[in-house]
This record gives sequence, structure tokens and C-alpha cells, in this order.
Amino acid sequence: MKTLTLGHSGMEVSALCLGILPFGTRVDERTSFAILDAYFEAGGRFMDTANNYSMWHAGGVGIESETVLGKWMCARGNRSQLVIATKVGFNRADIGASLAASTIAAELDGSLRRLGTDHVDLYYAHGDIRENPLEETLAAFDRAVKAGKVRALGCSNYLTWRIERARQLSRSRGWAEYCCIQQRFTYLRPQPGAAFGRQRSGTDELLDYCRENPDFRMLAYSPLLGGTYTRQDKSLPRQYAGADSERRLAVLAEIADQAGATPNQIIYAWLIGSHPAIIPLTAPTSLAQLAENLKSLEVTLTPEQMERLNTAGNP
Repeated sequence: MKTLTLGHSGMEVSALCLGILPFGTRVDERTSFAILDAYFEAGGRFMDTANNYSMWHAGGVGIESETVLGKWMCARGNRSQLVIATKVGFNRADIGASLAASTIAAELDGSLRRLGTDHVDLYYAHGDIRENPLEETLAAFDRAVKAGKVRALGCSNYLTWRIERARQLSRSRGWAEYCCIQQRFTYLRPQPGAAFGRQRSGTDELLDYCRENPDFRMLAYSPLLGGTYTRQDKSLPRQYAGADSERRLAVLAEIADQAGATPNQIIYAWLIGSHPAIIPLTAPTSLAQLAENLKSLEVTLTPEQMERLNTAGNP
């Protein structure tokens, strides 16, 4: 599978990251193992989870995703071949949202136990929890890196100015600094001022920041909007409703027809082919969905097609 460099960490990671969010709750263990096996067999080595996936699912506590991934790695004996990312910060059934030093230390140890490993390759601040001083959070992350429990650090759901402030603070103290951002991002553009709760959507400013800072990589979660692009039974989220989306959807359908691909495959190809290249997360709940998403890696968009996709809906 094609790889991209994960910012200044220097780690080469799969261009399509497998999101483990639904495993152990919405997706049972047997199906989860089958999807993990198929992704691995396709050359995929980059897997993403968190310490609270999926607490919002009926019966979920928030430790299920990491637990299933840990069981699979133990059964397959392939931990050394993988790049594993997990997160801390958002609430779980038994803890509140926090990036306090004590929370980071305790939750990292819990994640390591569930994953059955002595380190994670990428550890994210799941959100910008401003109740905790940034200096305390970054110092705690640096201690985790120096202890050998974490290889690289990332952030998620941050505003661009907060990313830069965090990186500058870490740099001034000689601490390990964030090498990437995982943000909500898709082909459609949300309406100006659209809110997503604790989630942050990628912006032109963030893309420009990544473009000007090649040592910092962007990853995109929810790139398919939960199946909205292809499922007739799902309506467009209200944050994306409007004429701009209608025009972009029309161009997306046209390019998909030209390329002999599905709209979902075009979206993944568009993200990976963007400047800067964006690593999409895919969170399939079936082998069929994974197979469709993996085929996006075979799609190459022409410069003209990329231009049409990029400018669709512009005045």
C-alpha cells in the first residue's frame, strides 16, 4: 500500500488509515478480525483507535475498540509491523474530558494494557481541553515520549492558532511536539459558522498551515459523512445543506462516472492526491465496504479532474 510520511516523526504510514472506532460494539469481534485481516493482507499497517471508542453505542463503555485491536494483534503476532494510534482527552463512561497530567499518565497505561503493547506509535490529544493548562498537557506528553511509551504525538479537533501555540511552546521547552492533526474533513464544505459540538472541521486556514509546514501532516476523519454520499436512506447533514454542496455533488458524480469509480472512492483519491496530501480514515463495518474503500488506492485523478473537484461551487 502507498505510504506517506507522518510529519516530522519520519514514520511512513499507510495512505489509507483503518479506523477501529466501531469494533467491539457496532461491529462484533469476528467481523472486526476479518476486516483487520483483510486490511493487513492489502498492505495496510496504520490503525487508529481511542480510549473511549465507542462509549456512545448501546452497551458500550469505551474500551471495546482498543480491546479488540489488542486481541487481534496478540492472535496474529504482528505488533512490530504496525503503526498504532490512540487518543486521550474526551470523556468515557467512567471519566470526564481531561488532558490533565494525571489523566494522560493513567489513560496511557490503560490503553497500553488493552492493546497488549509497551508503546503506541502515535498518541493524540483527542480535543483541545482548555480547562487544563496547555503547558501541563504538553509536559505530560513529553514525559510519555521520553519514557518510551509513545513514539510521536498528534492533536485532534484543534483550531489552527492553538496548534501553532502548542508547537511553539513544545519547541521552546525542548519537548516532543505535535507532528499531525486529525480533523473532521470531507469533500463537501460546511456552511460558514456550522458547529459540530466538540469536533472541529478542517478549514482553508488549516490546509494552508499544513502546506506551509511540510513537517506537519493532516488526517481526515468522517470523510464519507457516515455513508451520506452513496446511501439513499441518509440525508445530507444540516451543516452541509445548501447550493454549494449541490454543485459539488454534481461534479463529484460526473468525475466518478468519468473514472469508473464510486463517489466514495473519488473522495479518498481526492484527499490523498491533494496538496498537501491528506490521510483519510476509513471505518468500514463490513468486508464489502473495506473492499470498495481499498480500491480507491487504484484511482488516479488527472490534474484537470482535481481542479474541477477543488473549484466546484466557487463563485
